[in-house]
Amino acid sequence: MAVTTPARSASPAPTPRPPRSSSVLRNLWRSTIGKKTVMAVTGLLMLLFLIAHMLGNLKIFFGRDDFDHYAGWLRTIGEPVLHDTWYLWIQRVVLVLAVGLHTVSAYQLSRRDLRARPTKYVHRQRARASYATHVMRYGGITLALFIVYHILDFTTLTLNRHGVEGAAYDNVVSSFSVWWVTLIYIAAMISLGLHIQHGFWSAAQTLGVNNPKRDRVFKATANVLAVLLTVGFVIVPVSVLAGLVD
Repeated sequence: MAVTTPARSASPAPTPRPPRSSSVLRNLWRSTIGKKTVMAVTGLLMLLFLIAHMLGNLKIFFGRDDFDHYAGWLRTIGEPVLHDTWYLWIQRVVLVLAVGLHTVSAYQLSRRDLRARPTKYVHRQRARASYATHVMRYGGITLALFIVYHILDFTTLTLNRHGVEGAAYDNVVSSFSVWWVTLIYIAAMISLGLHIQHGFWSAAQTLGVNNPKRDRVFKATANVLAVLLTVGFVIVPVSVLAGLVD
């Protein structure tokens, strides 16, 4: 009589371990959509800062006392929880990180785009896309250089002719009284406007909040933001150079 051997039960398959959060973030950063998302989020963060910064700049039209008081108030935000200028330094660190991530993402995406298309289009195809690419690429470089100059002028006061700590009004007037400084500022703000016009629309696409029904709204919003921010920033140096603010 044959003896049957009982079948062995199959051992359960090992439960896959969930990916670590660091691995997920690393993979997200390496992907194209991840880099575009980083650009979109950091771009929106910088846009909010620019709106607040522009509104603060316009206080110069209320006179020296109001503008200097506003500049002094910025140093005391968060007191008594935060010490003097702590908020400004936190803001600066966040902005530096945002600008850094935005710039690195843009550079790496640009390199990927060049590797994917090593030869130029023969018949100037995708002219609109090429225009937007040039605006974002070279406009971004222009803005990066301007940010360095702007910090040396109004933050560290290294390049400011007046350069007195706490005398924000006089520092602004002194700097923009020079025609070529105002010209640099205007050129940078026009570049900023073009950057915002395309960047806002691109961010909406990346974050998936646009659709055919909302396309016109997002495009109109991008145009309005670009114009308002450009005019809002440019009006200060032009007014100083024209003698309306002195």
